[in-house]
Amino acid sequence: MKKLYLLDVESKAVFGLTNCFQMAEIQTMREINAAVVNISGRQRMLSQRTALFALQLERSKTAEERTKWRSALQETIILMEKSHNGLVYGDAALQLPGHPSPTVKSMYFEPPIDLDRKIKAYIAAVHQAIATADVELTWENPHLCYILEAASGPLLDDLDAIVSQYQLESNHQQEALARQQAELYRQSQIAATLARSQAAELTQALGDLKNAQDRLIQSEKMSSLGQLLANVAHELNNPVSFIYGNVNHAIAYVQELLEIIELYQQHYPNPEPQISEYLEEVDFNFLEKDLPKTLASIKIGSDSMHQLVLSLRDFSRKDEAVMKQVDIHDGIESTLLILQNRLKANGKSHAINIVKNYGDITEIEGFPCQLNQVFMNLIGNAIDALEMKRGDWGEENEGWKLAQEQVLSSNLSSSDEFIPTIYIRTHLSEDERVVIQIGDNGAGMSAEVLGSLFDPFFTTKPVGKGTGLGLSISHQIVVEKHGGQIQCSSTPGQGTEFWIELPVKQACPCEKVLQS
Repeated sequence: MKKLYLLDVESKAVFGLTNCFQMAEIQTMREINAAVVNISGRQRMLSQRTALFALQLERSKTAEERTKWRSALQETIILMEKSHNGLVYGDAALQLPGHPSPTVKSMYFEPPIDLDRKIKAYIAAVHQAIATADVELTWENPHLCYILEAASGPLLDDLDAIVSQYQLESNHQQEALARQQAELYRQSQIAATLARSQAAELTQALGDLKNAQDRLIQSEKMSSLGQLLANVAHELNNPVSFIYGNVNHAIAYVQELLEIIELYQQHYPNPEPQISEYLEEVDFNFLEKDLPKTLASIKIGSDSMHQLVLSLRDFSRKDEAVMKQVDIHDGIESTLLILQNRLKANGKSHAINIVKNYGDITEIEGFPCQLNQVFMNLIGNAIDALEMKRGDWGEENEGWKLAQEQVLSSNLSSSDEFIPTIYIRTHLSEDERVVIQIGDNGAGMSAEVLGSLFDPFFTTKPVGKGTGLGLSISHQIVVEKHGGQIQCSSTPGQGTEFWIELPVKQACPCEKVLQS
């Protein structure tokens, strides 16, 4: 298990509080922080892209295809090398300062991660694959094997560790900047009291500070995780939109072609022997039935991809200004659709069973995108808990050990008898509030973990599995944005349940003031 690197804030020099505090410096530092996190996240995407292009190169049938994929590999690996060098040594064009923290530097140049050596080895393997002769482009080629193996596991884990460390350091720097800004505001109040004779000038200065403060508060909501999601959504939007926009046309065209073939069969029932042989060779009867099903599956997949991109993009946007009528069941169903791939059997354990018990509830006033984000976080966490109990995260994981203890102390003869299940129930409470219960029979949590569950950046997951922001954001959305309640109950080894209550109608501003 990889060591979880933590930033020792007290050992780092933060910006000193001075009377000459410059707002431009704050904004510049925030932009640099965002650039570092985004570029480090891009490395993960580029490693996946090179692996995909290498696979396409191996599968190419013509010289033109091989030239195309060699060119794509060359461009992508150059970007990956440029990003890596920029993070380590700096790049003014990319706003990368080139002086990583001691912790990050050790992750790049020292065991157990030693990412600089691994990245250079990966880049060298890609260059070797590009230069490989056509006849040697097979599954046994050592360079292709190295690329596909590294990009499917070990290299991704190390890149995730680097991204998590950059995010952690960026968040701590953001907090330091926020404290500085608060100190500036306090000092400006003192200055206003001592310099009443300059009231007009001071009013203008305070107005400028207030505007800057509002901008900083809004940018604070866009955490480094939000920046990363926005970048991913942007990268995915064009190809997903292309597939989503053309799949319906493709279905219609294929249906028309099949109808034309059917007309030919009606008017020319006795085709030439060559045509008959070919129809039998390709099993046209099966193709005719299976092709529409295949296209329908592609459409379902494109719809899911499209919804996922919209979800990522909406998560990184500013809050919606006006509440809408929200159908809770539609939100839950769309979330399950997005997560359906994680609910399937993984080859060594059962698929995750979904048990839904929807009550007769009404639509509520709220922000649909934000509530969908809550469902995504809670159901995603339930899947993570079930994966831990199934042992998908490795035998050294604490959740795996807890699951084994539960098996030994229960009537189950082996972990194969365990059926992972997520329970979703909705109903109206006695005071006419909508209740959503989302539970699982996973590894469960201790009382100590429950006490810190909604704290920002608190997580029990391994590096690369979580940021500690999901439940904190969910609590803010339910309680602050919608005037609701969210609670959690859990028993180690038996499972976890989240209980959400939401008002059907939001209180008017005057009522909210009286309640506060």
